[in-house]
Amino acid sequence: MEPTSLAGAGDRGRNAGGDEPPAAFRAALAALDGVRARPEITLEHIPAPQRLAPWAHAIGALVTEPDGDDDVEIASARFIVLFDPDGHEAWNGTTRCVGYLSAETDEQLVDDEMFSEVAWSWLTDALTDAGAAHHAVGGTVTRTASTRFGDLAGPEHSVDVEMRASWTAEDTALDRHLLAWLEVLGNAAGLPPPGVRLLGPSDRPGGETL
Repeated sequence: MEPTSLAGAGDRGRNAGGDEPPAAFRAALAALDGVRARPEITLEHIPAPQRLAPWAHAIGALVTEPDGDDDVEIASARFIVLFDPDGHEAWNGTTRCVGYLSAETDEQLVDDEMFSEVAWSWLTDALTDAGAAHHAVGGTVTRTASTRFGDLAGPEHSVDVEMRASWTAEDTALDRHLLAWLEVLGNAAGLPPPGVRLLGPSDRPGGETL
């Protein structure tokens, strides 16, 4: 499967009145269009919020895994860009990146007191490693354990992690910011490092199982 790209897809970030975006916002959108996600992640443009800033743009990301003849969703995320050419006092800048993600995770992690700190470090490390110049970062990490009863479909026990984060971008190179958020999504979904494929029973010589 080839990496997915946003180039040529979706809207171009016009505001509710259909006006042409400012040059800085157009440059940010052009940078986002160049992002190619790893094969396990599907990207798409989604409706952006209209009341949070004069200009906004939103991208959805979905992680699936094969389950027989179907693909099952294991994680999803949104990456929203809010832009105010006059600047925003609360942001201390003109461009605010907002990320949301939800993923199924290991049931044992719900009792790990350090998990939230580790999950938050995924974001701070990813932004630094991607060279995404930023400041004023904040957010939350939430772990939720669920038990299903009766006729509800799905596993009896499940644990989900949710992350909400926002930060101010210091330039228009938003491809770096999106790539950092997609790395966080991959970590939350338990994906192996890019280019690494985990071996299943059928991949081992003779089909042995452990």
